[in-house]
Amino acid sequence: MKIRKYIFECAVFVCGAVVMVFELTGSRILGPYLGATLYVWTSLIGVILGSLSFGYWLGGKIADRKADMRSFSFIIFASALCIIYVYTIKNNILEIFSSLPLGSLEFRSLLISFILFAPASIFLGIISPYAVKLRLFHIDTSASTVGTLYALSTLGSIAGTFGAGFFIIPSLGTDATLLLLFAILIGTALAVYPWKNYVHAFIWSVLVVAISIIAYSIIFSVQSLQRVSVIDKDTPYNRIWIFQSHNDKTGKDTINITNGPRIIHSAMFVDSNDLVFEYTKFYRLVDHFFPSVQRALMIGGGAYTYPRDFLTYHPKATIDVVEIDPGMTDMARKYFRLHDNPRLRIIHKDGRVFLNSAQEKTYDVIFNDAFASLTIPFHLTTQETIQKEYDVLSEKGIVIANIISSLAGEQSKFLQAEYATYKSVFPYVYIFPVRDIHDDRLLQNIMLVALKTDKESVLKSADPELSGYLSHIWSGFLPINTHILTDDFAPVEYLQRNAL
Repeated sequence: MKIRKYIFECAVFVCGAVVMVFELTGSRILGPYLGATLYVWTSLIGVILGSLSFGYWLGGKIADRKADMRSFSFIIFASALCIIYVYTIKNNILEIFSSLPLGSLEFRSLLISFILFAPASIFLGIISPYAVKLRLFHIDTSASTVGTLYALSTLGSIAGTFGAGFFIIPSLGTDATLLLLFAILIGTALAVYPWKNYVHAFIWSVLVVAISIIAYSIIFSVQSLQRVSVIDKDTPYNRIWIFQSHNDKTGKDTINITNGPRIIHSAMFVDSNDLVFEYTKFYRLVDHFFPSVQRALMIGGGAYTYPRDFLTYHPKATIDVVEIDPGMTDMARKYFRLHDNPRLRIIHKDGRVFLNSAQEKTYDVIFNDAFASLTIPFHLTTQETIQKEYDVLSEKGIVIANIISSLAGEQSKFLQAEYATYKSVFPYVYIFPVRDIHDDRLLQNIMLVALKTDKESVLKSADPELSGYLSHIWSGFLPINTHILTDDFAPVEYLQRNAL
């Protein structure tokens, strides 16, 4: 059998790269609906590895029966069809299955990962053992042949990992990346096919390209109709959706931004700078606990709606905002009226990394509002982080942190752990449920206020607005003998699994 050596080996390299690009793209596909949690990553990686393993076994069985370049080309072509299958149905599958009462997040993420990513992974897994069979000419060199092909596939995977993470996904976005993978696999399948002549190859290539363009046009048109007024942007850290909606409570239109499932992370009224979400107004409690605030830090910028509000209410104060994602800041500048201000300093860095290097007694208040979907990143919840916050606060400084939880029951376990962790560092910690102080089973925004001062605060105010916020103080029981979260052990997603 005559095999065009370099084309064949390039095909093995390319298919290895596609596997990793496909896997990394999968995290962006699942993120807006299921979150970027440990459970989702576990399901995605597990399904893809399991499917590849089945593909390896199946590929060996098929290759032992009959192996030729024509069939090899068809396998790669089938992989391409599975990629376009994901592109076509992903939004519908995710919208349907992520909202159905299918039990835990673990099961939902596992089921959706299997439906979307198993078919392509199986066919991509078939390629490696099939390629080995095609290249085994002499038993004396079988080991080196197998080693060479698997090395090429692994090198392709390495190239795909760095290429996808550093360049492809941030530059093209999720949908365009899937289309690129489809085009690459189609081109690879055409390249390895044993054409009788170049004219024949050219005709088929033109036909496949034409069909792909027509299919893309149809799919794009349908999806455009389904997602009117939605901006879908991939950044190095998030897949961001921006869309407009109507706020029933106020009767006003809002612009919203989200990077996770079932929740809007930031919103702004189209015709005013008033705060949309009630929980963000509770950050104004700083005026009760530290009325002379001059220097503020906010971890988690989002659309920068509260930092702008803080500057409006405190014309002599400054605020530093630590936002890990520069793409989020770009979107805030473009769509959420974020403008340069000498009293606003934006730092694009992980919140914990920033705290590690911050000088002591720099800030009067720290506002925490950093989320990865519905959960706070684990390394921002630990005793070590909270100690860093304590250190960078002035003598009577405070922390006001946003937590999504209930006050009792299974959905309150993270709140209990975080409360105990703050109590291990700060002398006074208060809890303010935002929506309802009577329904302790309600999943809601809960504002945690930690005071560095050694003097208990009076929780009354002559200011009607502040008095309203203070009236939400939780006087019920929260255990402090629960496990304290540390860098070594902070199972945030496990504790919040019933709230996801």
